[in-house]
This record gives sequence, C-alpha cells and structure tokens, in this order.
Amino acid sequence: MTEPRLLSILIPAVGGQGGGVLMEWIHEAALHAGLGAHGTSIPGVAQRTGSTTYYLEIFDGGGGPALTVSLYPVPGAVDVLLAPELLEVGRMIELGFPSPGRTTIVTSTHRLYSIHEKMALGRGVYPTEALESAARQFSRRLVAFDALAAASRHRTEANAVLLGALAASACLPIPRESYRAAIEGRGVAVESNLRGFEVGFELVAYPEPAAAPEPPPPPAVPPRFVEAVQFFPESCRDVVARAVARLIDYQNEDYADRFLGRLAPLVRRDASDLPRLVARYLAVWMTYEDAIRVADLKTRRSRFERIRAEARADGAEIIVTDYLKPDLDELYGILPYRLVAPFARWAERRWPQGRPTLGQHVRTTTVLGFLRVWLLARLRFLRPSSYRAHHENARMDHWLGVVKQAAQWDDALACELARAAQLVKGYGDVRRRMAATFDHLLETVMRAGTIEADKGLDFAVSTALAAAYRTLVLSGPDGETRAPAVAAEVMARLEANDRDAALASIDRAAA
Repeated sequence: MTEPRLLSILIPAVGGQGGGVLMEWIHEAALHAGLGAHGTSIPGVAQRTGSTTYYLEIFDGGGGPALTVSLYPVPGAVDVLLAPELLEVGRMIELGFPSPGRTTIVTSTHRLYSIHEKMALGRGVYPTEALESAARQFSRRLVAFDALAAASRHRTEANAVLLGALAASACLPIPRESYRAAIEGRGVAVESNLRGFEVGFELVAYPEPAAAPEPPPPPAVPPRFVEAVQFFPESCRDVVARAVARLIDYQNEDYADRFLGRLAPLVRRDASDLPRLVARYLAVWMTYEDAIRVADLKTRRSRFERIRAEARADGAEIIVTDYLKPDLDELYGILPYRLVAPFARWAERRWPQGRPTLGQHVRTTTVLGFLRVWLLARLRFLRPSSYRAHHENARMDHWLGVVKQAAQWDDALACELARAAQLVKGYGDVRRRMAATFDHLLETVMRAGTIEADKGLDFAVSTALAAAYRTLVLSGPDGETRAPAVAAEVMARLEANDRDAALASIDRAAA
C-alpha cells in the first residue's frame, strides 16, 4: 500500500489568459486518471485587467484514508505553481506560497505590464532576470519558457502549451493520455488545443539548446549615403545608418541630409560616446509622430497583414476600427506655420491648460475610412513648413547648441545633456508638459555649468544634476514633481559656494 498524497496546485492568472480552462483541464485529467480532485477559484484585484487565483488539490489515496481538503492554498505548502505570466510568479513569491524544498514552478516568461510599469516615462519595467532568479530561489524546480510565443508560432493557445509543459514536468501523478482526454472531453477547439499541448510537452521533455540571437540585418540605405555614413566614427556608424533609413521612410532623402548636417559638427575622433548618443536621440526626435505619421503607419499593408495573422483570420474578412482623439495642436500642427500661427496663439490663450480634443472612430477596413486616413498620410509634403515642425526644429537646434557648448567644457556633461532628449516624448498635453520639463533641465544644468566654468572647477555638480533630473522625471509622476524642487535646492547650494552640499542633495534625490 502506497503512502497517500495530497498535491496542491496554484494557478494565478490575469483576466483573459484561460486560467479557468487550465484548471478544468487539470481537474478532468486527474479524474480520468482515477484520482480524487477538487478545484476552486478566488477572484481578486490586480493592476492588470483583474486577476483570479485558481486552486486545485489532487488526492492520490494510495489505499489510505481520505484526507481533508481545503478551499485555499497554504503559504509554503504549494506543490505546483502554474503561472501563465511571469509577474504572477513574483506576486505569489511575495505572498509566500512557493517554497524551495517543495514547489515546482511552471511559468511562461512573457510579460504583461502593471500600471506602475506603464506609468513610468522611461523604462519602468521590472527586470525579467530578477523575476526568474527569484523563481529559481523559491522553487525545487523551475520550468520557464515563452509559452505565448510558442502558441503564436503554432497557432494555438498559451494555456494549452502550459498544460503540455506541466505534463512533461511529471510533477503530478497524471499520465499524458489523461491530459489529452481532458482536452478532448471539453470539445472546444480540440485540434488546436491538442496541438498546443504537444508543443508544450515537447519543449519541456526534449529541450533544445538556446540558439544565439541573430544580429539584426544591416539597414538598407541608398548608395549616395554610404560614404556619408563612413564619415562618422565606427562606434556610431550602425546607429547613423539606421537613422538615415528611418528618416527616409519618415520623410525623404533631403530630410536625412538635414540629420547628417546637424550631427556632423559633433563628430570627434576620440573615444567619446557623444556622436552615437546624439545620433540616436536626434533621429527619434526628428521622426516625431504627428497626425501624418500616425495615418501613414495605420494604412500600411504590413499592419493589416499583421492584424490578420494575429487574429488568425485565414482569409476571412477582418474589421479594424481605429479610435483617434487628436487635440487642436495635432490638427493645426500639420498645416503651414504662417497660415495657422495666429490661430495657434489664440488657442493657447483660450485654452491654456490644454486644447480640446476631437474623438473619432474610423473603420479603416472600409473604402471611405481607409481613404480618409490614407489621404492624410499623403500630406507629408506639408511637414517641413508645418507649425509643428517649426517648434520641434527650434527646440532641437537649441538642444544641439547646448550640447555643443557643454562638449567644449566636459564630455561627460555633454553626454548627459544628449541623453536629456529622452524627455521629449508623448502626445498632446503630455508632450507639452515634457517639453517644458526638458527646457527647464537644459536651462538649470547650463546655469550650473556656467558657475563651475567661471570658477575653474570640474563639472561634477552639473553632470550629476543632469543625470538625476532626467532619472527622476523618467521614474514617473512623483519624480517629475520632485525634479524641479531638487534642481532649485542644488542651485541654491551651488550659488552659495557649497558644492559638497549640492552633491549631497543630488545623492539624496537619486537614492
């Protein structure tokens, strides 16, 4: 007579991931294998479309008396943690459910971002490596792979792939045939789900060594730009070549020439990273997404092909509705500066806190809807003389002038001011707010740099201030509010000839 076992399985799932179906498959597979099983769901609240925690217990009686079952998982006593998304593993670790001596963790490594990750203006995503490291530390065995990518490649669902991975891990006393029988018993998308099950099983049972990622192919640039790209230091040629290709796609070859002309004065033959940084951020800035660019991207054949592939339409008709909400700035921003400047000044006085918006629902899979957006995309010839371009180019030229001035003082300071261009992003009110923040950063840091230059000092305070200001703003709304106050405090101490206190203020802000 074998020892009876009660195995607990915890499935934390975000809405829409099929966690309930996954639980039912496991429950039915256990019953098919002659095991006792029960499952329940615990609705919860998450910061990503809602979450439900599913809990199962499987009883292998082994000839012994029946065990008492529970409706809730017990921290530290979970045998299997089956997560359709990686951050849910972190959430369960935080709550103390898995334990290194007992728990097998089976998880997909793809990510759905939380509200806090999305709020950050910079890269606020929690590192995947840290989540995987925690999962290894708090598990007896970790089975982790990108189930969503595997499902997309094989035109199936991620929960079916994870079920196959669970079967291959052999952490439950359920044979492979019972899992297949559970899928067939539900009678829903049987062929697709069985295919996904087999994909997951093969990935875990017969893992292939990870292939080294292939480097991206070199960008295709017109022949006349090849020599121009070679003019730049080797460390930034790839960035410059990709920028040229991007700018030609965005506007035309003359626009790419303008980019190269702006970048050329910053070329240096030493080991400075400045040309690469400026090339990167200048190319992104010069391809700002106005209404013309948005219309262009929304009417490209590749977009509809991607939507068709993701929807698995297989020749069926697709319906695409684009929800647009441009404000007045975006509407008159594509028109010639001389024509709309008086109206724009009036609109700024009339609505100083933000211009009205015009909500539209455009079905771009109809002839009239597509033509409406496609014709807007054909207005790119207006862009060089547009109201938006006038202001964007003035701000770019001011930034480049500041970077050149800083480069005469100190390379590290110039590089930090080049990175400050990260702050110029977003649409509508966000874009206006971030542009004002960017202007304040340049003004404050250059004031600090001038003080240090006049006194013959190094540029430790101005460089650290530029980095801290940018980092605070990119960290989210709270940091964006703190940054000007920190800058004011630093400037007050620097003007009072207390550089140590100024640096200490920056260190406290960075911490």
